Amino acid sequence: MDLDKSIFKSYDIRGVYPKQLNEGITRLIAQAYLKILSQKLKKKVSDLYLAIGQDIRESSKSLNQALIDTFLDYGVKIDNLGLISINDIYFAVGYYEYDGGIVTTASHNPPQYGGFKMVMTNQDIPDSIDFISGESLYQQLSNLPLTVEKLKGSIKDKDISQDHLRHILSFADINKIKPLKVVVDTGNGMMGLLIPHLFEKLPCQLIPLFLELDKNFLNRSPNPLVEGATIKVSQKVIKEKADLGVIFDVDGDRMFLIDEQGNLVKGDMVLLLLAKSMLKKQPGSGIVYNLICSHAVPELITKWGGQPIRSEVGYRNLADHMRKEDGLMSGEVSAHFAFKDNYYADSGFIALVLALAAISQDGRKLSEIIKDFSLYSRGDEINIEVDDIQAALDKIRTSFSANIKDEIDGITVEFSDWWFNVRPSNTEPLLRITVEAKNQKELQKHQQEILTSLNH
Repeated sequence: MDLDKSIFKSYDIRGVYPKQLNEGITRLIAQAYLKILSQKLKKKVSDLYLAIGQDIRESSKSLNQALIDTFLDYGVKIDNLGLISINDIYFAVGYYEYDGGIVTTASHNPPQYGGFKMVMTNQDIPDSIDFISGESLYQQLSNLPLTVEKLKGSIKDKDISQDHLRHILSFADINKIKPLKVVVDTGNGMMGLLIPHLFEKLPCQLIPLFLELDKNFLNRSPNPLVEGATIKVSQKVIKEKADLGVIFDVDGDRMFLIDEQGNLVKGDMVLLLLAKSMLKKQPGSGIVYNLICSHAVPELITKWGGQPIRSEVGYRNLADHMRKEDGLMSGEVSAHFAFKDNYYADSGFIALVLALAAISQDGRKLSEIIKDFSLYSRGDEINIEVDDIQAALDKIRTSFSANIKDEIDGITVEFSDWWFNVRPSNTEPLLRITVEAKNQKELQKHQQEILTSLNH
């Protein structure tokens, strides 16, 4: 069987169905996953207890069934959670203490993709889950097929929605949330299942947008950061005179806010909104942020009495820093928000409830709150294609050698009044460039300076 190594990503598995990813490959993936769990948890395969679920994609039902069939062939006990968001599997594995869990999902990729996100319990840290990367799973494929005895497993359906809702609502004092008018765009993805039930418990008015599940995601891009993806939610916010809008990616682990004027709020500014509120309740706590966030993030966290914890980009990296350095929560520019009390995992649901609580607590319009956090001008990430990644990075090292801060994730260069980071993509021949300066004019000047340096 031909395997396309490129579908095994740093965080998960994603490939075009059925060309790159099909049922036969899925059976191998299932065996490799069982092997990893068995080795790490020091359990027989037939003693494993797993949670499993899927998204609404065309490929997911068939791929999910291939997983189930394989697990049952090896004597595994399964709880089938049915149609769920990625938030649900993180919660389920942590709350019910499953050995592991898989969602058949291709994250925010286009509809023709299939894929898997995989987690397991963390035996060393109580109330914590670990993420299993596609890359680590790929390394196990050469050790297949599994040589353990085949036994008959068992499967039953399980509804976790009520337990999950209680968990989500435990993060904020619901009685202090104001009757905000909120447009919520789930993009025909998996958050549409639980959002109406969540708002039944909140004093807010839900104005739904694309809550119906649709395997083709016809109303907008599955990825809210694709150009044009936020147009409809922004228009709806203005038309309805809503207090804010919320837009999720279709698997639900990223939550973006839209202010009352229809403007997308950057993920690092949402992190500050959540962190300020949480630090009032738990002063001195650690807040993890990634190194392409605005410098306003560590400055304001320090000002508010918190401990800023700098991390490499990527939600697995932020979770590691939360665990090792006792972080209360973490956030990224990409709008992943994770919480210590959510098993160190992301939750778009919890981020939403905390945002509503923080806006209510402040009392001002969202745009006014965010304006206070916007100390600098941070540009959107620039992606450029290069023939030789290392040669391009060497140009940066040569041109800016006196001001290199570190190379923990690409190269970060610091000056007194501006900074930038250049890092390679994990999956494509791209360099990703983030620049921040004291104002928009300086930002544009320095962006051009870096591009010129790379082109020489």
